[in-house]
Amino acid sequence: MSESICNELDVLIVGAGFSGLYQLYTLRPLGLRVKIFEAASDIGGVWHWNCYPGARVDTNSESYQYSLSSIWKDWHWNEKFPGQNEMRKYFHHVDEKLDLKKDICLNTPVKSAKWQECEKSWIITIDNGSVVRTRFFIICAGVNTEPLVPKYEGLDTFKGVWHHTARWPRDGLDLTGKRVAVIGTGASGVQVAQEAAACASKLTVFQRTANPCLPMRQQKINTCIAELENHKKLKEELYPIMFRRMLQTPGGLAYMSVPQTTFSVTAEERRLFYEQLYAQGGVALWLWGYSDALTDKAANDEVYAFWRRKTLARIKDPKMGEKLAPEHPENAFGVKRISLEQNFYEIFNQDNVELLDLTENPIERISEVGIVTKDGIEHAVDVLVMATGFDSISGSITAINIEGKNGVTIQEKWLKGTHTYLGVASSDFPNMFFTNGPQAPSGLCNGPTCAEIQGDWLTELMKYAQAKHIEYIEARPEAEEGWRQLVLGINAMTLFANAKSWYNGANIENKPFEPLNFIGGVPLYMQRCKEVAEHDYEGFSLS
Repeated sequence: MSESICNELDVLIVGAGFSGLYQLYTLRPLGLRVKIFEAASDIGGVWHWNCYPGARVDTNSESYQYSLSSIWKDWHWNEKFPGQNEMRKYFHHVDEKLDLKKDICLNTPVKSAKWQECEKSWIITIDNGSVVRTRFFIICAGVNTEPLVPKYEGLDTFKGVWHHTARWPRDGLDLTGKRVAVIGTGASGVQVAQEAAACASKLTVFQRTANPCLPMRQQKINTCIAELENHKKLKEELYPIMFRRMLQTPGGLAYMSVPQTTFSVTAEERRLFYEQLYAQGGVALWLWGYSDALTDKAANDEVYAFWRRKTLARIKDPKMGEKLAPEHPENAFGVKRISLEQNFYEIFNQDNVELLDLTENPIERISEVGIVTKDGIEHAVDVLVMATGFDSISGSITAINIEGKNGVTIQEKWLKGTHTYLGVASSDFPNMFFTNGPQAPSGLCNGPTCAEIQGDWLTELMKYAQAKHIEYIEARPEAEEGWRQLVLGINAMTLFANAKSWYNGANIENKPFEPLNFIGGVPLYMQRCKEVAEHDYEGFSLS
């Protein structure tokens, strides 16, 4: 542990990623006894754990950082989309500037939390049995942190090497000359496959749902002294504008969709606009197109048809092309997390790469030497990569055994549906808050943006509590029901409503099918949070 554990705290934060570090930074000036407990051996959150081959950010580096000038003014990104190593360096730079580690206990996983009504505090138990009492408990464990490993029969008998991408060995794993299987084609599956295709003797990708990936358009950022000086001057002028703009867009990024609708322009204008977005790369075609692309199915079909034409041109085998870019996709374009790729579709033109469609030929079991599919074929494997995703958004909270008032656990409360107020609190769990959790912008928002919005709001709540001598804060059931109906109502107006995606919890067996994100966008979310604060935190019981 970096620091000895204090047995009495005012605030305990779980998680040392973007949200947890920012929350610590904003709370310390209040004079509170505040600590972070982090399960990992270093800070960085998901960028500590994601050390698999090819792990890389899929948001432009200029947006994917704190807005604090004390951090960005002397930090220079080397790539438009930074890899895991550069992200770790960034977090160490953040620590150096803000002196955070002195209040962080590493290698300290929180096992359970229990509310003590008589003392108005939480009893926190960590993995080694140590116990801490804290008045306030803030969970900043992230959107995608609880790995999902399918319960394949025979996995325990496999004699090769297997890892989930989020628990990759820290000293790496050489895939050269190996027979590699990648299960899953989400972001991590795409990134691992690209790397493995270049060095494995054989790569077999097991795909359940075709993922319409967009070109990353990766590029190095010039590091010569003259260019750095020019860039520094440009940053000082434009970064404050950019960060303010990011609070005005639905996804917390510097750009958003245009006001026009898809069919309000000519087919020629539409095609040229799509070409422009596609050439720009990144999330442009997904999020910066016409305003009705995620609410109108016909408009969405137009975008998908354009993407499909572009993608099929990159794949030599028409049958392979139909599997990777089907004419009739399972989901609307963009309602399941879009991944960015660099040469993902080209790898399927290689002789050493094979794609297996799990909808036609599912995995029956894992044998000692590989994967057995329904057709009876045993696919020999040396390295099995589980790119199988996460129990997203709410999973990092329910993974902790949290017992609130009257012995109710958070798992029990959310068993049939998630109930929060503003996506930061839940009734029956006083003095407990969470960031980047369910029913907030979370998975549909730029991570650092969401971390700062919620972190600042919770810090203002703590200031208010100090000033008013408030020791007890609990969301009211009627307030959280109103918030839930707002979340459900906005989601129902979009194509996200029917998405078979982790956005709706569809990847977890028996998890309620419901929107886990606030789809209304950052500006509306900020407005609602501001209104609650201006009305003396209406919707909370304060005492």
